Amino acid sequence: MKPARYSGEKLKKGEFKRNIGKLAVYMSRYLIPVIISLVFTVGATLISIFAPQILSDLVNVITGGIPIDMNELARFAVILIVFYASNALCTYVSGFIMTTVSQRLCRGLRSEISQKINKVPLKYFDSHAYGDTLSRVTNDVDTIGNSMQQAVSMVVQSVCMLTGVLIAMFVSCWQLALTVLIIVPFMAILLMVIMKFSQPQFRKQQDELAVLNGKVEENYSGQLVIKAFNAEKRTGEDFGKTNKRLKKSTFLSQALSGIMQPAMTFISYFAYAAVCVVAGILISTPESGVTFGTLSAFLVYVNLFQSPLSQIAQAANVLQSAAAASGRVFAFLGEEELEDESGKERKLTEGVRGEVEFKHVKFGYNDDRVIIPDFSAKVQPGWKVAIVGPTGAGKTTMVNLLMRFYEVNSGDITIDGVSIKDMPREEVHDLFGMVLQDTWMFEGTLRENIVYSEQATDEEIKKACDAAGITHYISTQPGGLDHYVENGDEISGGQKQLITIARAMIENAPMLILDEATSNVDTRTEEIIQTAMDNLTRGRTSFVIAHRLSTIKNADLILVMRDGNIVEQGKHEELLAQNGFYASLYNSQFAGE
Repeated sequence: MKPARYSGEKLKKGEFKRNIGKLAVYMSRYLIPVIISLVFTVGATLISIFAPQILSDLVNVITGGIPIDMNELARFAVILIVFYASNALCTYVSGFIMTTVSQRLCRGLRSEISQKINKVPLKYFDSHAYGDTLSRVTNDVDTIGNSMQQAVSMVVQSVCMLTGVLIAMFVSCWQLALTVLIIVPFMAILLMVIMKFSQPQFRKQQDELAVLNGKVEENYSGQLVIKAFNAEKRTGEDFGKTNKRLKKSTFLSQALSGIMQPAMTFISYFAYAAVCVVAGILISTPESGVTFGTLSAFLVYVNLFQSPLSQIAQAANVLQSAAAASGRVFAFLGEEELEDESGKERKLTEGVRGEVEFKHVKFGYNDDRVIIPDFSAKVQPGWKVAIVGPTGAGKTTMVNLLMRFYEVNSGDITIDGVSIKDMPREEVHDLFGMVLQDTWMFEGTLRENIVYSEQATDEEIKKACDAAGITHYISTQPGGLDHYVENGDEISGGQKQLITIARAMIENAPMLILDEATSNVDTRTEEIIQTAMDNLTRGRTSFVIAHRLSTIKNADLILVMRDGNIVEQGKHEELLAQNGFYASLYNSQFAGE
């Protein structure tokens, strides 16, 4: 399964607006705290706008002549200090609220993604790398949270600041206000050009980051194989290429967007110069009414005017990252889900007999890849059914269809005469205990790994462990059943297999699925497990997928599959007597015996 890779195409028309629109709708659930935060932001902005007027009065007092009126000077100084202290307080409260909102936003998105993972069909994971999904939960959600924390307040503050500063400038001196406005078209053009080229790079950056996460997950999980085949150099070079692509896309996105701030600052310096020149002319003309205090206020206004423009440019930069990340997150949240079966009632409320029938089952992952063209078989209650065949014959696929991990394209599967399509998936899953070839240990104690989905007493746990042959191993661990397992690497493959068998025994389901249940154990342990399995399967309908044919000699029915079809069926001795495909498989395994 290859990681999703960025294809290099341009962003679809309107994708930025669409993604930001979805994010805005999602944030509407936090509307009240956002509004409160914005009120404090507006308050801080208004204070910043009025403060230069106080500064103008303060300068006029200082330049008004000697002696300076110290009472007026102190009064304006105190007012100015109060203004800026209030500005700092409002800014802090606004930032605190937005930080809270952004973290709640991240928590909500992660929770929804986690729930979504349990709702999407398994076929989604057949075509998407684990690292890509992991990146959406971590990097993309973090990017959205950080972006919203900065951008929302930044945009509102900038718009308010621009509006207020323009009004204040025109009230103070319309000639100087028009002089400042000369820089606006240049800044607007610059902003649009930079966004046009940087926006695709932000999307590519998020996609390449997902690919890199997939490589990390793949290399970490496959360390044993990498070392065994001395593939460190090759995997390192492969990772280096991915890392280099991420570096390039990150560099381009940040370099292009990084032009905004210094370029706008450079343009604003022309406004400083122009204001000083025009103000000098107006001050020399007494009837204009322009004073040194007016010039001081305007120089502050020019800085205040340039600051929101720069902030808008920065917010545009941040929003581009948010748009790219939210596009990936909402794309996953919008993936097709399993059919809602909350209205379905359980069908097998009485004792389950375990009669299973496959009726002309057809299945393929897509129209061009039909795995099982026409499968029919009937299994009597309590039978031990072995499914054998070469790799790719469709053995595991049949089990996945039986468990409703996948839906059949046509045909039907019934249990005790009831179609599994009419049962809730939870009921189908409850009917089967499973021991898979790929064992999995969860972080927690051995007890928690054995008693995974059911409640069990210590006596029941001991009985299951004895039957699975894992009691001695558990007794050698510090803490016994309460021994804590972090990642399962400290436990051998055989011991993991025994633990998963004990897990299935605890569940005590009426039917069983065993997928190469003894694949990771030695011959002696296999005999112990086989005896335990015989006891476990007695009276229960069980399906055993096996490559080691010695483990299924006592099966009530052996289904021999090839290319998705049953080519032979019967008991072990009967199939050997037919001297057909099963006999060739068996003889190839025991040719030397």
